[in-house]
Amino acid sequence: MNIQGKAALITGGGSGLGEATARELARLGAKVALIDVNQAVADQTAASINATYGNGTALACACDITDSTGLQGAIAKAAAAHGPARILMNIAGIGGSRRVVSKDGSPALLEDFARVINVNLIGAYNATRLFAAACAKLEAMEDFERGFVLFTASIAAFDGQIGQQAYSASKGGLVGMTLPMARDLSSHGIRVNTIAPGIFDTPLLGRLAEPIRQGLAASIPFPKRLGKPEEFAQLACHMVQNGHFNGEVVRLDGALRMAPR
Repeated sequence: MNIQGKAALITGGGSGLGEATARELARLGAKVALIDVNQAVADQTAASINATYGNGTALACACDITDSTGLQGAIAKAAAAHGPARILMNIAGIGGSRRVVSKDGSPALLEDFARVINVNLIGAYNATRLFAAACAKLEAMEDFERGFVLFTASIAAFDGQIGQQAYSASKGGLVGMTLPMARDLSSHGIRVNTIAPGIFDTPLLGRLAEPIRQGLAASIPFPKRLGKPEEFAQLACHMVQNGHFNGEVVRLDGALRMAPR
């Protein structure tokens, strides 16, 4: 798919990997809607993108992806400004680490587990089902293609660490959903792929002390540094542009395999 002139939705587009992906899409000529739970951050990023690539390039849409009504409103707002979306980048997500049995012997809280699953897995499915239903009505382009969906998993889907039960399960769900979703949406000309990133230099890691950051970087076989958000964005956009890229999960981790802790 040629990204030039296409409308794109980026969940979690206000910061981190989502922001980098929105910027790369804008650089390649897309109109980007930043769907983010943080209105102030989304507004700031949209203003920055507009200042770089021209007014009207980016739109901030404050929304919780687990809220179907709110998400429908955000997608409608984006379509009114940019036209119907051809690209959906599911990047919003949350972390969290809880042992199944705590040090005092009490069980983990079920609501903590459910919250991570609800945002990372169900929220991504929610955005995709709404996007796909609208995209399926659009006129087909070259090779009968109508649209593209990206899921953002994690290497924790494959080698999650102690305490990452909820996070790993949510990301593993995205990995497991990729191929059946790609097969399901193939009749509508919509491709589906997933990136499973390793340790990336996002605002969340920016809060850590420098010795901890250096230790994380040293754990990566090569290159011995944290991943750059723009590297994630470049791969995401390549997947959009490469029409035969479909139903795949790609690790982007510098050959890292995480230890139990």
